[in-house]
Amino acid sequence: MLVLSRQRDEAIMIGDEVEITVVDIRGDKVRLGITAPRHIQVHRKEVYEAIKRENEQAAKLRPADVADVVKKDRETKQGGVKDGAGPNDAGPRPSSG
Repeated sequence: MLVLSRQRDEAIMIGDEVEITVVDIRGDKVRLGITAPRHIQVHRKEVYEAIKRENEQAAKLRPADVADVVKKDRETKQGGVKDGAGPNDAGPRPSSG
């Protein structure tokens, strides 16, 4: 790990395309500005880890798993109720008189 000291408005470069600038320092928090081309994804580490976990789970899906999800999605869009009640049927209605 490379450790650098920077002050406000100072920057570091990663390769030729990524620039990280210290924007502000308040107490124990440092605000960073990151300039990178659109083809380079920039995420906070906790978001990156969540994306990575979801991608790993998706890679483990079998075709049958995907078919089940598609089937459930179609049922939901069509009302999802198989006993004859429609999606707007909330049960018995009080009589009007």
